[in-house]
Amino acid sequence: MDTAKLLSSVPTGLWIGGEERAGTSTFDVLNPATDEVITTVADAGADDAVAALDAASAVQAEWAGTAPRKRGEILRSVFETITASADDIAALMTLEMGKVVAESKGEVTYGAEFFRWFSEEAVRIGGRYTPSPAGTGRIVVTKQAVGPCYAITPWNFPLAMGTRKMGPAFAAGCTMIVKPAQETPLTMLLLAKLMDEAGLPKGVLSVLPTSRPGDVTAALIDDGRLRKLTFTGSTGVGKALVKQSADKLLRTSMELGGNAPFIVFDDADVDAAVDGAILAKMRNGGEACTAANRFHVANSVREEFTEKLVKRMSEFTLGDGLDESATLGPLINQKQLDKVTELVSDAVSRGATVAVGGVAPEGPGNFYPATVLADVPADARILAEEVFGPVAPIAGFDTEEEGIAAANDTEYGLAAYVYTKSLDRALRVAESIESGMVGVNRGVISDAAAPFGGIKESGFGREGGTEGIDEYLDTKYIALTN
Repeated sequence: MDTAKLLSSVPTGLWIGGEERAGTSTFDVLNPATDEVITTVADAGADDAVAALDAASAVQAEWAGTAPRKRGEILRSVFETITASADDIAALMTLEMGKVVAESKGEVTYGAEFFRWFSEEAVRIGGRYTPSPAGTGRIVVTKQAVGPCYAITPWNFPLAMGTRKMGPAFAAGCTMIVKPAQETPLTMLLLAKLMDEAGLPKGVLSVLPTSRPGDVTAALIDDGRLRKLTFTGSTGVGKALVKQSADKLLRTSMELGGNAPFIVFDDADVDAAVDGAILAKMRNGGEACTAANRFHVANSVREEFTEKLVKRMSEFTLGDGLDESATLGPLINQKQLDKVTELVSDAVSRGATVAVGGVAPEGPGNFYPATVLADVPADARILAEEVFGPVAPIAGFDTEEEGIAAANDTEYGLAAYVYTKSLDRALRVAESIESGMVGVNRGVISDAAAPFGGIKESGFGREGGTEGIDEYLDTKYIALTN
């Protein structure tokens, strides 16, 4: 791969109103596999945020008034443009985020799908017309675009976490300002350029890379023209944003932290469960909010499951994500590496056994091996905290009731996984688990056509599916006389 050529095609300024602009300062973007500087990008501040909102507000009415079919055709063009540029996007994503390039290509496919899906949903924004029960008039209900939106996206899926918000927003007729994570701004900047080339009207999208997220966010939230805030990230930051947005009564949707249980019952197909465990745990190197965070395995099959999972986890090869021989890339930064190391050490100190992995290699880079912890005690922090890394802690249970109780013993409720051969049990357990999404005998549940989101402290609102576009629509009631 010609890295210099690739980087020369990526905007490194602020993307405001469909144009690249210089900032007053810059910050470095690092390669987590080497800790070396990839490039520098413009560093947005409060004034830049206002300029982006100026651009979004200036075209909001025109974009909302654009025929739904036309909006859908533009989104379809964006889907095709992304697909045609998949190799470049994937390589860039691996450079700044670290995941192996095969997974980056998978994210490009998944992320692009939100534009295809919502290109089709743009023409299906409905309403209703009914007579008043009292016979005194007619009830007309319509859906209208919320207005300018602000999206804050995380570093772990630099493309898809943005497209999952932009697709429904643009389909609904909303303009949007995106603040990508400081660690991974390049993918979103390249996406903005590609969307411009695909025909997205100028002003509909702005992208603000920044090392000063507080300044940018405050300027936007405090401006009465902003009507919607959507955030994907940690629960702590999400709570702070909800409080911050309350003064303006902004529409908000929050996709926050997870602590996904992976439950293997005594009647499960153990080989299939191990296959699913690898997918649910190791997708994105474990740096995913839907990643299986803790494995609750029936004691009667726990030894077999552990042995087979250890064998599969031992087959992962650490390396630079651009190296085709690597199957597990680095963690995003030293802070994340320290967190994973700390949680593993805590579990071991409380009696857990390292079955494979468990020791980070020396640098450079922020690498941590695929790790399995056996016999993890109930008081280990790793069962309560999101590890966000390639570590699989295994704990046992005896009865179905114990398995469900263990799964629900968390303040989070984003995703959960269940393995059993019994349809009755699958439905019974899925309905009992306190989670917004449940995978039954499958380790990957994300789908652009399905509603993604959680309950409890994993947030509220849904992205994807027919439900996703409603997050960007206001309901209007029009009363007509006879």
